Amino acid sequence: MRHHRIACLAFDGMAPFELATVAEVFAVPRPELDVDGWYRFELCAETPGPHRVVGGFDIVVHHGLDRLGFADTVIVPGVADVRRDVSPAVLDALRASYARGARVMSICSGAFALAAAGLLDGREATTHWRHAELLRTRHPRVAVNASVLYIDEGSVITAAGTAAGIDACLHLVRRDHGSAVAARVARRMVVAAHREGGQAQFAEHSVVGEAPADDPVGSAIGHALGNLHRRLAVGELAGVAHLSVRQFERRFAEATGLPPGRWLTDQRIRAAAVLLESADQPVDVVAGRVGLTVAGLRHHFRKSLGVSPSTYRRQFRDEPARTASGSSAATDA
Repeated sequence: MRHHRIACLAFDGMAPFELATVAEVFAVPRPELDVDGWYRFELCAETPGPHRVVGGFDIVVHHGLDRLGFADTVIVPGVADVRRDVSPAVLDALRASYARGARVMSICSGAFALAAAGLLDGREATTHWRHAELLRTRHPRVAVNASVLYIDEGSVITAAGTAAGIDACLHLVRRDHGSAVAARVARRMVVAAHREGGQAQFAEHSVVGEAPADDPVGSAIGHALGNLHRRLAVGELAGVAHLSVRQFERRFAEATGLPPGRWLTDQRIRAAAVLLESADQPVDVVAGRVGLTVAGLRHHFRKSLGVSPSTYRRQFRDEPARTASGSSAATDA
């Protein structure tokens, strides 16, 4: 099987982290996976040659925009300046790649390039929370959602800043080769195997999972995660945090970007997804282990991931790898 070609766009002034993220996932040879059609990575630029990146050092780019014409996936890991227009040559290359069927993805400010090319018109898209309002202003036809890590619209994927790019890249591996392969790549990178795109960006709020042990909201989250198998009322979590319900709801939303009930449901669905991928237990048993009724699991699972639990299990445990566009022949059960 031929390799899946990845073309990553470089430019002067780019942040090296986003570039390194894409290269780590798609450019590193992984013979231990024994996967047919692994990725072939090429770094491209409007003008090949040395490009200065953040930190004061140079990267040397050997390929021009013509390589986008051969790519199965084109990734834009940012733009030089969100307030400046993107080069017409870059926009033309992005449009041509998309028109011939390539998958396109942006990370952080790269959404401005996809938007300027018209590839996000009428679509939901995300970017770093600091740039969200400007993206809305400059490109009003884009439905900007700054509260998520990444958004998969099939042939167009947008990711928020920095670490969300890791999640989006692993999501593509997951689409192309299944969850087991994506988990092995994540394990080698020493990162979380799977974070859903719908998880909130933390913006300026602290990450509760890293809060001190005596942090009230962090304590409540730890209690909730240890008791997902049973019903949990907001009042119980507020009691663990030693806060009134109103205080707890406010501080919880400030820390996580979500109200407690929504966050708890998301955790139950994430836990259910892991069980469906790794265990052979019936759906009703999985539902009980994450504190939901079977009907509740099916409802929230479909609302969150777009498929039923049974379909999800088939897609990520038994079926062949999904196509580059992310389509699947599976039907709902």
